Amino acid sequence: MTCRIPRGFVASYGALAGVLGVPQGGRAVGAVMAANPFPLLVPCHRVVCSDGRLGGYSLGVKFKEELLRREGVKMVRVRGEVKAEKSCFLSWERLKGD
Repeated sequence: MTCRIPRGFVASYGALAGVLGVPQGGRAVGAVMAANPFPLLVPCHRVVCSDGRLGGYSLGVKFKEELLRREGVKMVRVRGEVKAEKSCFLSWERLKGD
């Protein structure tokens, strides 16, 4: 599913859960992302919190931020915290593959 998120875009844990048919499964999606044995091949770094916070990453949040920046995701700093800009969130329709 994360392979549907193109470079320069992000999707939220909750949105992925919704597309998978588990609307309250955002935390479960996060657990699956954390267990990803191939974090650079399976782009779990493109999954963030619904408010744009980066969440966690097995290779470190700073590395996740750098990967996203290099892929073209715009970042904003809100009260000292880095977030993905809302304009970079993938639409529900595109995430579903419609």
